[in-house]
Amino acid sequence: MAQHDYNIANASFPTVRTDINNVLEAINTSNSGSSRPSGAVAGTIWLDTSGGVTAHVLKFYDGGADIPLATINTTANTVDFTDSTVTFDIVNDTSPQLGGNLDTNSQNIIIDDAHGILDENSNEQIVFQTTADAVNQLDITNAATSNAPEISATGGDTNIDLKLTPKGSGKLVFDGIKFPNADGSANQVMTTNGSGVLSFVDNVGGTDWQAVQTSTFTAVAGKGYFINTTGGAIEMDLPAGTLGDEVSFIDYAGTFDTNALTIDPNGSEKIYGSTDSLTVSVERAANTLVYTDGTQGWLLKNK
Repeated sequence: MAQHDYNIANASFPTVRTDINNVLEAINTSNSGSSRPSGAVAGTIWLDTSGGVTAHVLKFYDGGADIPLATINTTANTVDFTDSTVTFDIVNDTSPQLGGNLDTNSQNIIIDDAHGILDENSNEQIVFQTTADAVNQLDITNAATSNAPEISATGGDTNIDLKLTPKGSGKLVFDGIKFPNADGSANQVMTTNGSGVLSFVDNVGGTDWQAVQTSTFTAVAGKGYFINTTGGAIEMDLPAGTLGDEVSFIDYAGTFDTNALTIDPNGSEKIYGSTDSLTVSVERAANTLVYTDGTQGWLLKNK
């Protein structure tokens, strides 16, 4: 490493030759030295070696001051450019790496359609899909102590749903609970199998009251019946039961004492452990039958 004043003095041949060789050495070593070359002029680029092999600084002399261009570490074989406005060629760098946090400086990161973020094994972790002229988007907000972070739908429209869509027949899982991937029927309710899987079933809670019955009919579990025997006795046939099924009835016109209601267990079923029919002949009678099992069958809920 060498420097030279770049002034070739008049002298004999051996001396001039030595002077020229020293100039060539200075050029070949980037004007290296612990201070600016004595012959530096505006535009001279020189290598400041005062910081040692881990901090050689390449400088540009503007005629008044030295402007640092880069720090060169000859031990690690790295170059760190000093000016933050230097444009790096990351297009041709097939594996660029950050030396610190990436600050977007109030700018955005633009991602092409169907591209996103990969994990360290180059597997897809998040893939972004684009929509032409999109006006709505997701906001992800972190939170302070004792508050929950938030994922919300925001954008140009006033009222926007937030869609979470599983693939194929997969289910949406929240905290270990699997939700159905299709809607149920009208008036159905959601139930669990006790193993974290939810599904839609018919609403059997409460009583689904029906229009007034005036002739023999077959009851349905979970329903209630107003029975009008003004025109004559009526038979109500019970359905095949399962544990907890209920059928309710009410003397609509107060005529059970004149024209009785006959409740038929309907073949293989039983009422109070018997296959005999139950006759209700009390005016304004009302009650609910609850199914137990094949031994006792249907039992009255109230005496």
